[in-house]
Amino acid sequence: MALKIDMHTHIMPKHVPDWSSKFGYGTFIHLDHHRPGYARMMQGDKFFREIEANCWDEQLRIDEYARYNTQVQVVCTIPVLFAYWAQPTDGLTIARFLNDHIADIAARLPKHYVGLGTVPLQDVDLAIQELERCKSIGMKGIQIGSNVNQKNLSETIFEPFWQAVESLDMAVLVHPWEMMGQDDMKKYWLPWLVGMPAETTRAICSLIFSGVMERYPNIRFNFAHAGGSFLPTIGRIEHGFNCRPDLVAIDNPINPREYIGKFWVDSATHDPMLFKYILDLQGADRVTLGTDYPFPLGDLEVGKFITDMNLPQHVIDAVFCDSTLSWLKLDRNQFV
Repeated sequence: MALKIDMHTHIMPKHVPDWSSKFGYGTFIHLDHHRPGYARMMQGDKFFREIEANCWDEQLRIDEYARYNTQVQVVCTIPVLFAYWAQPTDGLTIARFLNDHIADIAARLPKHYVGLGTVPLQDVDLAIQELERCKSIGMKGIQIGSNVNQKNLSETIFEPFWQAVESLDMAVLVHPWEMMGQDDMKKYWLPWLVGMPAETTRAICSLIFSGVMERYPNIRFNFAHAGGSFLPTIGRIEHGFNCRPDLVAIDNPINPREYIGKFWVDSATHDPMLFKYILDLQGADRVTLGTDYPFPLGDLEVGKFITDMNLPQHVIDAVFCDSTLSWLKLDRNQFV
């Protein structure tokens, strides 16, 4: 059976400390296990989301993935747990707690799990410290948000962080969160349907236009949800670069289209026509199977729509396995 890796999945510990009581402020996420197999994610007294046991039960997850012939999950925390807004040392405490949990799962079940860490990006020095620790405990990369307290990833304060990421050879998954305009479009789930694709595009454009991708070409970026709306709107983005270089090309003179295929995106499009377009632009070796499991907006049939597209086998092999091995610099023999 061919190896199949889902590189975009979320997990959290079954039991989370009451950080608000511990730190004396804030609306940190805690879990209310209100009935067997389910828990409410609470932000202080405010209900955020109900989750099922597959959000924390590693064996249940393995069993569910087996139904879709998928052996390996790359796991990272849920973005709402980033806590970039917290005091930096408290953010570090939370990151260490979450990272230790993920590293433990990956160490105990290495044929099924690969871990990505989280870092307290509200303080670059502490983020680098935890980045180094993530590498030391076996993680292959990290997941970060599309912005840090509404600061773009292009801000000069993050320059030492990018230097460290490249030096340590850690992969980076960029995930949308704290969506721009969220307070103005609460109805119809618009932050998730409209804001998330825009957030990912914000991150990609920031990293390209600022020259971060040019200065650190060896950083292996992967962008969630097929890169958001960046690839579908690259024509507009490129035209803006060409027609108003005085506004767009002020820090990097290289056409943004030149960067397509130099980073990875996941496959979570839910749309065969769009997925074919993504493959045509990126090449299959820069598209990774990613589902956003176990959340309902994810591809919870783990790539079935891709299998049904009658793609060449070498394309399916690249998406389902080889591109993730390349992105994370993993050895296939670890899983077989």
